[in-house]
Amino acid sequence: MTIKIGDTLPNTTLKIMVNNTPKDISTKEFFANRTVALFAVPGAYTPTCTAKHLPGYVDAFSTLKGKGVEEVACVAVNDIFVMDAWGKSCSAENVTMLSDGNAEFTKSLGLEMEAQGYGMGTRSQRYSMLVKNGVVEKLFVENPGTFEVSSAEYLLDQIS
Repeated sequence: MTIKIGDTLPNTTLKIMVNNTPKDISTKEFFANRTVALFAVPGAYTPTCTAKHLPGYVDAFSTLKGKGVEEVACVAVNDIFVMDAWGKSCSAENVTMLSDGNAEFTKSLGLEMEAQGYGMGTRSQRYSMLVKNGVVEKLFVENPGTFEVSSAEYLLDQIS
């Protein structure tokens, strides 16, 4: 079943990089007591993700903060070392890069996709969501092959 507005995020474990060291963090802990703009990409360094999706959130960071977002985070089914390097290569210091290396979080949301035809295995669908204290307040899932409703600009328009 796919996550929907009003649902509490399932409690799974993601990885973040802290002082150049991978650290486990539960989704319960990460999303607790704050507002998070979360967006997911099919893969780090992939064309749309690198040219448009991540840079859009980097550019919109201050505006999102001004609208009450306390954290901006990107999640992908990649290992934490790739997520960390990708974030650095895109000057995404203000975006928390979250690794869902085994797709546990992605599958628990019901937002996985099979990208075997591209040699990528199980990946996340492209989406954005606004999460308040672990509860999904807004959710925008892209149709396959599109980049419209998960952009930072679109999310900003929805939380005005």
